[in-house]
Amino acid sequence: MREGIAMKTAGVIGLGDMGSGLAKNLIANGFTTTGYDLSAARMAAFRDMGGHGADTAGAVGAEADAVFVMVMNGDQAREVILGEGGLVSTMAKGSAVILSATIKPREAREIGAAMEGSGIHLIDTPVSGGFPGAQGGTLTMMAAAPGDVLDTFRPVMEAVSAVIHRVGTEPGDGQTVKACLQSLIGAQFAATFEAAALAAKAGVPGQVILDVFSTSSAGCGIVNNALQKIIDRQFEGTGSHINTMHKDLTISMGLGEELGVPLHTAAAAMQIFHAGRTKYPDGDNWVCTRVIEEIVGAELHRTGRP
Repeated sequence: MREGIAMKTAGVIGLGDMGSGLAKNLIANGFTTTGYDLSAARMAAFRDMGGHGADTAGAVGAEADAVFVMVMNGDQAREVILGEGGLVSTMAKGSAVILSATIKPREAREIGAAMEGSGIHLIDTPVSGGFPGAQGGTLTMMAAAPGDVLDTFRPVMEAVSAVIHRVGTEPGDGQTVKACLQSLIGAQFAATFEAAALAAKAGVPGQVILDVFSTSSAGCGIVNNALQKIIDRQFEGTGSHINTMHKDLTISMGLGEELGVPLHTAAAAMQIFHAGRTKYPDGDNWVCTRVIEEIVGAELHRTGRP
């Protein structure tokens, strides 16, 4: 953080479904927020909400005490942080890169090692809560950095989250916890998709399934939200593109392979998401249900068969 200046400036790189929510809540909490995205439409929407657009990722860093990096993968994170003209070359000493994207733990460790000696902190904190959590400022953060760094940058992190878990002190610690979480969430999704198709084939109305599941011990945010999207046939544009979960499960499976841990259920979920992504590459997570429905010849609708 710039010496003598209270932390009231922030940045966001990657202004998609998740990053736009970060930006919205930073602005709402009084942070002067600078952002960058490759999409002109996203940049226009960001400016409309009161953000200050930058021409490059590095330019965001020049204006901010803390920059959230919400890109799709490790290569993109490495480029905006360490690449030519990236954040490490433009941010002031004492400022922080907040790595909120989900990437491989190994990639986070490599970025952290490359940042050593720069005087810029790295907070490895992937998030959970999806599009609703990002837009509503209710994300769960899995934060890894030294305690004093997390204390300093807590206000800017609180602006976008409801819960901040301190899960470690080193780069990669946050990503490791996220990989474990996504192996579970992927399995929950996959089981919900299969149960929905089973109900459809049996002729049970979707509202009945939602009512029962949501008030049972199996009910949770993951299951309830997925079922609502399925029975209303909302398979695109809900802010949960299938590419993201497919990528996250790939990371979980890779970590399991690296550590020699069998992930039988996550592997089955991975195949269901792979099928959904192959058949419906523009769909959201719930579109996997359509693949199973097409096999069994039935669809789950809110009021029963159309």
